[in-house]
Amino acid sequence: MDSFLSAVIGLGVMGLVFGVLIAIADEKLKIQVNQLEEQVLAALPGANCGACGYPGCSGYAHVVAYGDAPPGKCVAGGEAVAEKLSKLLGVEVKAGEKKIAYIKCQGGEGKASNIFQYDGFPDCQTAILVSGGHKACQYGCLGFGTCSRVCPFKAIKMNALTKLPEIDEKLCTACGICVTECPKKIIELIQKKNKVEIRCSSLDKGIEVKKKCTIGCIACQICVKKCPENAITMENNLAKIDYNKCTNCLQCVSVCPTKTIYNSVPQNT
Repeated sequence: MDSFLSAVIGLGVMGLVFGVLIAIADEKLKIQVNQLEEQVLAALPGANCGACGYPGCSGYAHVVAYGDAPPGKCVAGGEAVAEKLSKLLGVEVKAGEKKIAYIKCQGGEGKASNIFQYDGFPDCQTAILVSGGHKACQYGCLGFGTCSRVCPFKAIKMNALTKLPEIDEKLCTACGICVTECPKKIIELIQKKNKVEIRCSSLDKGIEVKKKCTIGCIACQICVKKCPENAITMENNLAKIDYNKCTNCLQCVSVCPTKTIYNSVPQNT
């Protein structure tokens, strides 16, 4: 009986010792991971834009620190953050190719007609609730600057004359918040190296476009015929560029009769 009791006590003591050792080891490991998480968070830009797919920079720092996510998903941080994380984690971290947002509409004041005067709260999300907006073109920018207000990097400014948003490419990080928030879905992200943009979103037939906007795509297909790389197709009355084929030759820009196709980088730069 005494030997049995001694064995039980011995096992209990061993279990207690092992438990204490495990708790100490767990605490030390936890501290190390927490420190790494804090360091990763400090290296991130703090934009909390969610472009990485996680809930803010702290959420992304957590999964990176625990090895549950690759460290190269910070779109907003670009090369600068990739370099910091490379040094911190001891692995090569590559930033994705630089992207920028662009506005797929040029139908501002004097270019696109309105069907009524909107005097409500100046916000695109609100204005669209009134018959889809005041623009005759149901696909056009409403011009109340929701995208500008939600941009965490102040990369979007409203043009006082055209009442259209303009992207500052130096400040744009392609976080995608403006893309999500635009109720007309006329903001798109493209690789910065691409010079050519179709700045129209209308799916109306050409004759209807002409009635509503002087600078919209009329589906004439001249660009389709002139593109030497066959990079342009016509889909639902709207020109579309295959950027995998586009070489930025700019021939489509020069032949577009309504100037819908835009060269985002001047040829002399």
